[in-house]
Amino acid sequence: MPAQSIRIFLVRHGQSEANLDKSVNARLPDHRVELSTEGHAQAAEVGGYLARQLQGASRTRILVSPYVRARQTAAAIEKALAASAIRFDKREATELRELEFGLFDGFADEDLPKAFPREYEHYDKHKRFEGEFFAPMPLGESRCNVADRIKGVFGTILRDAAIDRPERVSDFIVVSHGVTIRCFRMQWMHYPWEWCEQEKNPRNCSVQVIEGHASGYM
Repeated sequence: MPAQSIRIFLVRHGQSEANLDKSVNARLPDHRVELSTEGHAQAAEVGGYLARQLQGASRTRILVSPYVRARQTAAAIEKALAASAIRFDKREATELRELEFGLFDGFADEDLPKAFPREYEHYDKHKRFEGEFFAPMPLGESRCNVADRIKGVFGTILRDAAIDRPERVSDFIVVSHGVTIRCFRMQWMHYPWEWCEQEKNPRNCSVQVIEGHASGYM
């Protein structure tokens, strides 16, 4: 890999308890939702995969959402990298948190019109015109809000990857959430918002890689 190049490994957290049972969101705030048993196994597996991909890397940085399920996923990755003697460090970034669902959190989609009639009508109006990307949730966010805030971490990545920086970081592992990863890709690659609207969330503990340098990424 050329000296000026960087790699960004985008990792969605492992399967969570809420992925198995949505009622979990009715009794827990989203930031406290933990991995399921399968999610822990997935995190260990992706840790091993990343350790193999990063053999020979000069320096790696893990950037992780502060939500519990992302922290747990990152902890398994750290364990695998340490076992392979890969040089790395870790930092949390609040910009990497999941979309905030606000008052809609914990409600089944079919229950929203009854529970929040005016708020849901405003949200659904955007969906009907293929603009859910711009629809804010009451006391929460829109996908557009996530796309705006995710750019806050880009400066950190580009600064730490600068060729003239002492202790330059060449590889980044971003441990985050489905919507957030979609917005990260959209903003980094300069895709239109419609791309994010149509793209599905990545699978739990899947890895997507952005590789390149200032003149172009893929």
